[in-house]
Amino acid sequence: MRLKQGRLALLFLLPYAVIFGIFRLLPSIGGLGVSFFDWSLGGSPEPAGASNYSRLLTDDKFYTSLKNTFFFFVMTVPVLVVVSLAFAILVNEKLRGRNVVRALSIIPFVLIPAIVGIMWNWLYDNNFGLFNYYLKQVGIGPVHWLTDDRVALMAVSIVVVWTYLGYNMVLFLAGLQGINSELSEAASVDGATRWQTFRFVTLPLLRPVTMMVTTLTMINVVQLFDQIYVMTNGGPGTSTLTLVQYMYTSAFQDFDLGYGATIEVAILLLLLLLIFVQNVLGNRRSAKEVSR
Repeated sequence: MRLKQGRLALLFLLPYAVIFGIFRLLPSIGGLGVSFFDWSLGGSPEPAGASNYSRLLTDDKFYTSLKNTFFFFVMTVPVLVVVSLAFAILVNEKLRGRNVVRALSIIPFVLIPAIVGIMWNWLYDNNFGLFNYYLKQVGIGPVHWLTDDRVALMAVSIVVVWTYLGYNMVLFLAGLQGINSELSEAASVDGATRWQTFRFVTLPLLRPVTMMVTTLTMINVVQLFDQIYVMTNGGPGTSTLTLVQYMYTSAFQDFDLGYGATIEVAILLLLLLLIFVQNVLGNRRSAKEVSR
């Protein structure tokens, strides 16, 4: 029976696996190969050995984009995990209008990223933007949201949180609804408070979903391109230049495909490192809870 179910599951996964292999896996492997060539767009590839990687290690712009990616990561990932979980718990309660909130929360995620960027450009506009209008009413501003290198990265981070918060909330909500309510009721009967029930019953049972949401969020944030390209194009200066943005400009604006592919490999290694660290920390926490 289990063998039959496993084959059925593989059958359903096959279309996605084929699409993923053709459009994601093979290009990634191809990019790894291109990184060992000196290849300008429109020219012929010439073997370059590890020169692109040597260049990467001494490239100040690469380190700037890495630093920006790190700060971008820190400003968005914890918020997207913690706040989306809090919202999921809230809309999981029997409150009036919760179905409307659930439906509306996913809209930012399904919007075309370029449209999101254009819309927030209007909101952030220095002269007639909605945010500066209300700040002016209380005697503040105007704030140059996207043209001030001190706040531009934070402004883009706000847009990313707004975009992915509802999506993460829906994932957490699915996990919460998969937990047997009898466990929480039993904890309440034993005298546990709501916080104790959440900490010692709900949160441990929600760990697989939390790991999945955290992993997806890290991948989405590190690979984010559309909103940054539309809103700031890496500016002002290099204040919002992330690794993905730098990869794009190197490959398709500077026409250096080999070096762009090298930055792609660096992004892949960074994602693997982040996922590895997350799994190690998650496994250690699980082991501590089991040993209690």
